[in-house]
Amino acid sequence: MKLSSSYLKDFTQQVFEKIGCPPEEAALAADCLNQADLRGVDSHGVARLSGYVRLWEKNRLNATPQMKVVHETPSTAVLDADLALGLVAGPKAMRIALDKARQVGSGWVAVKNSNHYGIAGYHAMRALEEDMIGISMTNASPLVSPTFSKSRFLGTNPIAVAIPANEEPPFVMDMATTTVANGKLEVLQRKGEDAPEGWAQDKNGRPTTDAFALKKGGAMLPLGGDREHGSHKGYCLGAMVDIFTAVLSGANYGPWVPPFVAFLDPPTNPVGDGIGHFFGAFRIDAFRPAKDFKDHMDNWIRTFRAAEPVNAGDQVLIPGDPERLLSQERLANGIPVQQAVIEDLESLASKFELTFNAKQHA
Repeated sequence: MKLSSSYLKDFTQQVFEKIGCPPEEAALAADCLNQADLRGVDSHGVARLSGYVRLWEKNRLNATPQMKVVHETPSTAVLDADLALGLVAGPKAMRIALDKARQVGSGWVAVKNSNHYGIAGYHAMRALEEDMIGISMTNASPLVSPTFSKSRFLGTNPIAVAIPANEEPPFVMDMATTTVANGKLEVLQRKGEDAPEGWAQDKNGRPTTDAFALKKGGAMLPLGGDREHGSHKGYCLGAMVDIFTAVLSGANYGPWVPPFVAFLDPPTNPVGDGIGHFFGAFRIDAFRPAKDFKDHMDNWIRTFRAAEPVNAGDQVLIPGDPERLLSQERLANGIPVQQAVIEDLESLASKFELTFNAKQHA
């Protein structure tokens, strides 16, 4: 079933307001989830809404946080998010980074004591509005085994970079440092389908196609899948994100990162506060005239788009192309929502005495 983007966004905002979020912050959080759905990252969109509510019910999420900067230099800051929605803490931290970049050329903000912040690309892309380059990354629940291990020590730990162009659409890279994002496994679970090889391993470290492997003690794999296909590089990228977001900020890292699911309690011996994020923003004109750069970005994009494809009829894509095109299609024709997610939303509507009528807005 397809539902309109605006209807899903409005309902999501109402739910966030029901748990106590101020209207402006509820709207921001709803926009973050909505953009994930529009861009085709269904695992991080409205399907996550009930998960945030469950965290709030367990007192692991603060709907009315008092976020504050606890360390600062002209170009850097550490933000204590006070257990805020990462969907709200992320934009606040990115705003600080952008303000610093405007003043001194670049801004870098590490965040601690936060929660899941949606898709990394959403935060990096906020720099495009101000003609800057944006960087965003976060650590996450430990579901990933380092190369050669069966222990779950890392999260999917995504990295996003958004770069403006002039006439061409922006370059937007948004990727997990694992072979696939955990949400893709959740989608397969809801569909009752197997996972491709290279996504996961069982509790003994053997390759598996079981989409429920994590629930059975298994683990996800770093980007590359196995050593022969470069999983050590994915492991290094995920480790770098963990260090930048958490060791640098004072958040929990490695196996101490709190789980997103509310039915699992956080580790009893935390090494930091909450989940960690890291954001960067820098002015193009700190390096060269902005117009010159963006003209050359146009040339770069057009050159790569014109690369000869292996198969006739294929198109070489630029990072951000698939999500941008899908967003246009879903804005026009609606967002596909699986029945399990619709039932989740109906349950939330009942819980908070709201109206949710999927058939009416299909």
